Amino acid sequence: MGRSELSSVEAVLERLDEHQYLADRGLATSIFLAAELERPLLLEGDAGVGKTEVAKVIAAATGAELIRLQCYEGIDVSQALYEWNYTRQLLHLRTAEATGTAQDSGATELEDELFTTRFLIRRPLLQAIDHGATVPPVLLIDEVDRADDEFEAFLLEALSDYSVTVPELGSFKAEKPPMVIITSNRTRDVHDALKRRALYHWVEHPDFEREVQIIERKAPDVPASLARQVASATGQFREMGMYKPPGIAETLDWANALHLLAETQLTAESVDATLGTLLKYREDQERARRAGIESVIEIALGA
Repeated sequence: MGRSELSSVEAVLERLDEHQYLADRGLATSIFLAAELERPLLLEGDAGVGKTEVAKVIAAATGAELIRLQCYEGIDVSQALYEWNYTRQLLHLRTAEATGTAQDSGATELEDELFTTRFLIRRPLLQAIDHGATVPPVLLIDEVDRADDEFEAFLLEALSDYSVTVPELGSFKAEKPPMVIITSNRTRDVHDALKRRALYHWVEHPDFEREVQIIERKAPDVPASLARQVASATGQFREMGMYKPPGIAETLDWANALHLLAETQLTAESVDATLGTLLKYREDQERARRAGIESVIEIALGA
């Protein structure tokens, strides 16, 4: 296994399909090109459209290790790259003092011992670059838009040639670059420099037929007619300008909830009672009710 599993657009579509991910051709093309060109792939889109899942499925399809770097406000280089195991270093010093080797070795030699790979804690970025695996890992840099500009600049530098420097040890460079998937919910714009370094794809919400297929695969107990009604109603709600449009996970939650309640088709009562499984903000629920749940159901029943 390896990137040979992604040797063509058709192969990508097949591998993703085998792992229960129904991708459109545009996404499959972007994945193929990223693998062939050894370039990062930046996936942007609304929350819940399956961006993170792409990296997980690629790792499973190629037999690669998935290494995840979750970005958040305030993340710094040490949390992404490496840090020293101070507790273990201190224990080493105390052991050297207790056994008398501290005096025998000398201060300089003892300090050098402290800054070796034995005491290095590898964080996701260093793990991915210095992986040593036959199949390069998949590095998922998740929600990069949550990090600040300085951290984004650091990522750009590290991904430019897949090398990083640890001052005490020297440089680490990937012999076989990891496959890098970067996701963004676009809470802020990612800098143009990072976009130029990466290939780019905007991940849309699935169309009606693809969402029906997703429900049928991920929630096989849900009746086919109800799956089509749920997909239709969800698509209509997304077009209402929701603060947080429902993602695929919410669609599946809603379909499963209706099935557990023994509902075989949408009704005003069942939709109103279960709307919280689909729309997670009060304002969005109120918007849906103002727009008219009955009209949404009428269209969905004809799907």
